Amino acid sequence: MQHSPADVAAMRIALDEAMCPTPAGVTPDLPIGAIVLSPTGEVIGRARNQREATGDPTAHAEVLALRQAAQATGEWRLTGCTLIVTLEPCPMCAGAAAMARVDRVVFGAWNEEYGAAGSHWDLLRDRRMAHRPEVVAGVLENECGRLVLDFMAERREERA
Repeated sequence: MQHSPADVAAMRIALDEAMCPTPAGVTPDLPIGAIVLSPTGEVIGRARNQREATGDPTAHAEVLALRQAAQATGEWRLTGCTLIVTLEPCPMCAGAAAMARVDRVVFGAWNEEYGAAGSHWDLLRDRRMAHRPEVVAGVLENECGRLVLDFMAERREERA
């Protein structure tokens, strides 16, 4: 599937965010990056996973980026905005995106274990949801998936 140049460019920013080290250096968190684009395409939120680094179970990249975008706009409703994330959102993050009223959710790699945007569950397109953003899947899928696979392989090697 051919993706828009704008979605590909935004996913590259999210990939950069996923690979960005924390101020303390290397993070033990799964490298997932997320950005929120304003209706005009400006990055108004950006984050990477910080669950392990902060001990916060809600510190997923998507939630942190949505919080930052809400702060930037002064509104919890992010109407007209797009959430870009390197891995298919989990149920918590898909729910947060829907509740924030983003217009679009664009993701890279599928998350067969916890995905809630079309693989394991399809929360974002469930007819029972009051708000259903457009979902665009598989943008730079191989690059995004490789980031997760490489991280997991490194962790297995460390434990061996």
